[in-house]
Amino acid sequence: MKRYAYIPLVTVMASCAVWKGGNKKSGKAAVAAATPVETTGKNGIKPYSSVVTKEMISQPGLFTVHSTKELDTILFEVGKPLLNKDILVINRIWRITGKTRMHGGEELSNKTIFFEKGPNETILIRYNQVFADADSTDAIYRAVKNANLPPVVGTFPIKAYGKDSASYVIDVTSFLKQADNFLNDAEGSEINKRLKVATMRDHEVSSIRAYPSNVEISISKNGNTEPTPIDAGSPATLETNSSFIALPEVPMQRRYFDERVGFFTDYVYLYGDAQQKMKLQPFIQRWRIAPKPEDMERYKRGELVEPEKPILIYIDPATPKQWRKYLILGVNDWQAAFEQAGFKNAISAKEWPENDTTMHLEDVRYSVLNYFASPVSNAYGPNTHDPRSGEIIQTHIGWYHNVMNLVYNWYMIQAGANDPQVRKPKLDEALMGQLIRFVSSHEVGHTLGLRHNFGSSSQTPVDSLRNAAFLRKYGHTASIMDYARFNYVAQPEDSIPQELLFPRIGDYDKWAIEWGYKITGATTPEADQKILEKETNSRLAANHRLWFGDGETRMGDPRCQSEDLGDDNIKANTLGLKNIRRLMEHLPEWTYEEDGQYETMKGVYGEIELTYLRLISHVANNLAGVYYTIGSDGDTTASYIPVPKEKQIAAMEFINRELFTTPLWLLNPRVYDIARNAATRDVIEDIQIKGVQVLLNPVRLNYLMSNARRFGKDKVMGTEEFLPLLRTGIWSDLTGKEVIVDAYHRNMQRTYLGSLFSITREGTGSNDTECISVASAEIREVAAMVTKALPRTKDVMTKAHLTDLQQRIKRLSEIK
Repeated sequence: MKRYAYIPLVTVMASCAVWKGGNKKSGKAAVAAATPVETTGKNGIKPYSSVVTKEMISQPGLFTVHSTKELDTILFEVGKPLLNKDILVINRIWRITGKTRMHGGEELSNKTIFFEKGPNETILIRYNQVFADADSTDAIYRAVKNANLPPVVGTFPIKAYGKDSASYVIDVTSFLKQADNFLNDAEGSEINKRLKVATMRDHEVSSIRAYPSNVEISISKNGNTEPTPIDAGSPATLETNSSFIALPEVPMQRRYFDERVGFFTDYVYLYGDAQQKMKLQPFIQRWRIAPKPEDMERYKRGELVEPEKPILIYIDPATPKQWRKYLILGVNDWQAAFEQAGFKNAISAKEWPENDTTMHLEDVRYSVLNYFASPVSNAYGPNTHDPRSGEIIQTHIGWYHNVMNLVYNWYMIQAGANDPQVRKPKLDEALMGQLIRFVSSHEVGHTLGLRHNFGSSSQTPVDSLRNAAFLRKYGHTASIMDYARFNYVAQPEDSIPQELLFPRIGDYDKWAIEWGYKITGATTPEADQKILEKETNSRLAANHRLWFGDGETRMGDPRCQSEDLGDDNIKANTLGLKNIRRLMEHLPEWTYEEDGQYETMKGVYGEIELTYLRLISHVANNLAGVYYTIGSDGDTTASYIPVPKEKQIAAMEFINRELFTTPLWLLNPRVYDIARNAATRDVIEDIQIKGVQVLLNPVRLNYLMSNARRFGKDKVMGTEEFLPLLRTGIWSDLTGKEVIVDAYHRNMQRTYLGSLFSITREGTGSNDTECISVASAEIREVAAMVTKALPRTKDVMTKAHLTDLQQRIKRLSEIK
């Protein structure tokens, strides 16, 4: 048998709903009703009745909490059955002063602890932060155990015994007020780093709530926000909430991670006598979804069965009523995915029963989508899970009110050319509801354990994005866990209906849920892994749409980018920019609102700038790009394959056409002269200069040369092809009969030359490679072009510009 040990790596958020004080009858008692032990024991242990007085409020739950009404005395009564049992402790913000950049429900830290009977009539609290695992029959098990002693983080004298000495009463009053224990230890780092609040003081317990499987303790503290150049700082109050959550007595069997299916993971270091090296073994996070015992045979026969414990997510009663049904639909959309894993009715959502006084939002038995009144434009889908096994116990999805502003901007920019219903400053309820539904589905996917799949959209042919029949069958991406947003490739003449512009649960999502939740029947993680490995090989070989492209932990593959579409982002983004040009022509009319002051148009235009830069960046990442596909032992196919030479050349031509040929359409005066302050930097100038700097970065040049050596010049674009193409985009206006260089190209040319000299300058780190030689040769090419162009210009600014460049080249070359 094995002894499981672990390091807690938990992503947790919890409800910000609170009940003050306690309920003497809430939950199920963790210990029997106490009968006073009247005799005083050794080491000063007192009679129960003199410690837990009649005036105290007692709340039975995971452990019983006794407290005075004023909360100036707080006792834990820990039953013997709870000793040495793992308890997850999650610290998060409960309530906080505004303008501190975080909100109620957001996590600060988490730890796993357990209570232990110590020497001399004490109760110890230890961390269980061991992350090693070994078979207890192996000799190495002793070494693993000795190297992972759980540290003591609290020692408490026993004040009294409960009935039959079956429980222990300890005083935690002063401990809860300390600033340096596991309940408050996040303040020094997290609060200062993320909340911009100085060190907190005046710790006071503000409320305690106990439930059968968890205990909640809120602590209030005061401080000041950090001063800034325009703000001297102001008073701030923070209330944190610490959740003590019972972990399952018997951990769920782990499912080992496969890099080809994107799940969140924990990990363990595996040791064994037969090893020749230690093994780092990740395992996935997932809910315990299993058939009822009486349905197991039906499940094995392939019949759909209901799980013994389905996932139920409640909608926060603080949620505006008109959006609740769409949030519920977003949750229920995952039912089809679980059906592929063999389960019906495995997941659902419903409104919180507001009049049911037996239910509380903080009870760990209930999962909730929490609604935050916040200017933040976001949503997130975390989970509370057992770090020993990856079993997800509960979720508190975070939904910020202002996410509606985000999806409005996205949809206007990406679908405005195709959907007339978005051409207004405030969307109809049905359309906004569908946008909310899409975000809800995405965040629920995270709650189920799924990571982003940024590579999924690359498995859809660009032409198919304009085909209604294809979209109706497959959607525009195979995964709602991609950041594919909306179908920005479709053109107005394609007549794509509104419902086919949205993302939805796709082939990959169904496969991922099947992979993570299907019961294999194996009795060990190792046997389970072998079954899944064979199934994965077969399924991925048969359907490329099941591909997982990790664009977060493994960077560099241009197929795995956020917010791109299709198998050819050059072709896709050319079409996307056509749609944005259409939007720019009509933006004032489509965002017009009575008594408005262009607020909506300004917001959309700011997002257009970011979208334009993103579309350019997608394509630029093809340059020196390499595709990566995970292989298995015995598979002779190369895992690393360069982006084809012709595609890299096409990418450079796209950049010349869409960026270095100045995109004056972004400066439409009907929009630009209203949305942009003339005192700020020209947006196009800024993007063009950054584009030149990024393309002439020595890292990129070195990759181009390295790939040419590794893969062959016939397969990839080297610097000898890249630089002439780049030179065409930046310097082509020097080749005409009469040379005139506009202000935008003058800026780019100065930046181009400055980037080259930066590479050749001493101490840049580029001197150890051929990059310096390439840059020097390019400087000579530019010098020759400038010399030839000077006699052919009569334009005053152009002549001054070229003369300056000529002098710079001479001066900097001499310095070098």
